[in-house]
Amino acid sequence: MKSDDAAFLAKLVELGLYSNPRTLAVYLDSFLGDTRFEGRTVLDIGGGAGLFTFVAAQRGARKAVLLEPVLSGSTPGITERFRARAEALGLADRTELAVATIQSYEPGELRFDVALSAASINHWDEPACVDAHRSPEARATYVAVLRRLYDMMNPGADLIVSDAARRNLFGDLGLRNPLAPTIEWHKHQSPHFWASLCAEAGFARPSVSWTTYNTLGRLGARIMNNPLAAYLTLSTFRYAMVRPA
Repeated sequence: MKSDDAAFLAKLVELGLYSNPRTLAVYLDSFLGDTRFEGRTVLDIGGGAGLFTFVAAQRGARKAVLLEPVLSGSTPGITERFRARAEALGLADRTELAVATIQSYEPGELRFDVALSAASINHWDEPACVDAHRSPEARATYVAVLRRLYDMMNPGADLIVSDAARRNLFGDLGLRNPLAPTIEWHKHQSPHFWASLCAEAGFARPSVSWTTYNTLGRLGARIMNNPLAAYLTLSTFRYAMVRPA
């Protein structure tokens, strides 16, 4: 890692955006992979405090928009904190917070080259997510939202999503997962199911991988990157697709 990258990660930790620079580096690698940001426009959907928004801008994005609805359950003061962090990182001129849902967001003339959804896609419409695998109406609801996102993106744009899958050993046994006690498995879907919805909306070239604890480092991530290990632990995944050129 370059010294300026290490300093940037340390600053993100200092600002409360992550807990540890070393595990943050692993997390960024596992989610962003080799995604290009230089000169591109980025939409960070449901990105919370803006971790990936700031990383995209630091890696050269000419504009990075954090899309985060301030609803019940959202962190109070997110607008003020976002602005303060952007200023502290020297990224205020290339980052923006849009207080909206993906359904209500209006980008104007702006179109995106990268769309990110880290642990947020199931929250775009939770009732529809719960039933999308068995209800044509719920499935159509999600496909319509994904098509709306598709229309906001430039040809050749990248879509990157992470989430927990619907199936997990503990959930299947009716037990609380000690590794992820807050996850409600029935409010999630498998990566292949999401890929099928994205394909229906027009996205192509799906690439799916399973993810694990950032504390295990890159070697641990390679060893645990398989469906069985995921099912026995966190059931977390990453998938990437593109809007065809």
